[in-house]
Amino acid sequence: MTSIADRLSGPSAAAAPTPAAETVAAASTAAAGITAAPAAAAPAKAASPAITFPAVGERELRLDLFRGLALWLIFIDHLPPNLLTWFTIRNYGFSDATEIFIFISGYTAAFVYGRAMQDAGFIVATARILRRVWQIYVAHVFLFTIFLAEISYVATSFENPLYTEEMGIMDFLKQPDVTIVQALILRFRPVNMDVLPLYIVLMLFLPLILWLMRWRPDVTLGLSVVLYAVTWELDLYLTAYPNGFWAFNPFAWQLLFVFGAWCALGGAQRMARIINSPITLGLCVAYLVAAFCVTLTWYIPQLGHLMPRRIEQWMYPIDKTDLDVLRFAHFLALAALTVHYLRKDWPLLKSPWLRPLIVCGQHSLEIFCLGVFLAFAGHFVLAEVSGGAMMHAVISLCGILVMWGVASLISWYKREADKGAARKGVRSNADLAGGG
Repeated sequence: MTSIADRLSGPSAAAAPTPAAETVAAASTAAAGITAAPAAAAPAKAASPAITFPAVGERELRLDLFRGLALWLIFIDHLPPNLLTWFTIRNYGFSDATEIFIFISGYTAAFVYGRAMQDAGFIVATARILRRVWQIYVAHVFLFTIFLAEISYVATSFENPLYTEEMGIMDFLKQPDVTIVQALILRFRPVNMDVLPLYIVLMLFLPLILWLMRWRPDVTLGLSVVLYAVTWELDLYLTAYPNGFWAFNPFAWQLLFVFGAWCALGGAQRMARIINSPITLGLCVAYLVAAFCVTLTWYIPQLGHLMPRRIEQWMYPIDKTDLDVLRFAHFLALAALTVHYLRKDWPLLKSPWLRPLIVCGQHSLEIFCLGVFLAFAGHFVLAEVSGGAMMHAVISLCGILVMWGVASLISWYKREADKGAARKGVRSNADLAGGG
């Protein structure tokens, strides 16, 4: 069942998104936006005075918190519509969890590998980035294989071919040899598997982005904006198999990724005065209220006549594939407000109540893959057993508990491994800046 909001917003990637509860998106950016590098951070080189880094050993818990929340919301949005779906950001504005995921990915990548590029040089940093790209690619292929097996088994066992059609794997069953090759080159993807390919492509260009950032951060962001504008003007896109195009156009979504990197490398600090301006905050509130009023017309058609037709014609469609400027602006408005009100020393960041979100955010790749798998399992249970509101709630909560449990297990394993490495005098290679 597809809502009017879905049709207007385009395909759900992180399942709408990406990849978050209303404030979540904001918070996510916020989480990223206000990270000022402390005095203890390594001084930037003279050639790039605008670039700063967090202190060694410091972990940005806000990034983990909002990335974890985005992962939960992505999972909920991948399930058939239910009561908990109304707690996700896509129902209250133009952006959704996808924006959170991609922004924080760019932010944390710049944190981690920007420092590596400064300390070890371009070649070493590039090698580390490519190793991470390989890890994400392997995770994507592994997820594709398991996801395909899960769908095929359910469709065959319950003699219901609709599952293969719903999940977009009919072409695989018709031409498995060709389809597997297309999947390996990221052109064929079942439903809900569009985010990791986008992430892989963006990470491939991270060495160039960081190199340009060391030269001129503001110019780099400007070039990203130019590419975004050219993409809309010339309709640049990547094709998908068997037909169509990528659900998330890398030529457009790179803007959010680069903006995250720019914020991490000093841009957020330089914008602090603008962000905290009463005028800026007032404009953000006004825009969010206007966006909320627009989304109300998606669910209450009787309100549609209140919107002037000229604005309606100008606004629609609000394209998710090419990161519509209205979506980007909505994310920025949420971000600015959260940056203003959510501080790095927020006491609740250390609260056990937020620990489940934080621990999931610290292992985002594994939990994202698990969430895709659990979403189809939940879809199957709802279709075969019961589709009632209570079952929806039980499946959503069970999925979240499983994600928390697996993330906690991974954290425990890494802690034990780090202890063993410390006893042997081996330096830990953990991402202390908030990546995972």
